[in-house]
Amino acid sequence: MKIKNLLILIITLLSIFGVLFAVAELPPFGMADNPIHNQVSEKYTTESLEDTGINNMVAGIVLDYRAYDTMFETIVLFTATLAVVITLKPFKKEEDN
Repeated sequence: MKIKNLLILIITLLSIFGVLFAVAELPPFGMADNPIHNQVSEKYTTESLEDTGINNMVAGIVLDYRAYDTMFETIVLFTATLAVVITLKPFKKEEDN
């Protein structure tokens, strides 16, 4: 039992170390040279009307540029909901006659 607890403790500490290391490598918040501030967002905002033909920029981005991403997010959410419903469904025992 002690070896199992020690193994769980080591795995937990390694996981915490990994998360802290990953957070330490994130770019500083609000800096102008962060990867989020690149040419993709500029292209989305300036060329969405001529690329998609939709007046609503958000709808054009979601339905044209990000259609596959949105579709697979919907599939993941549906699958997760289905798993929860199946897990929480009450189990009825069949009686042998």
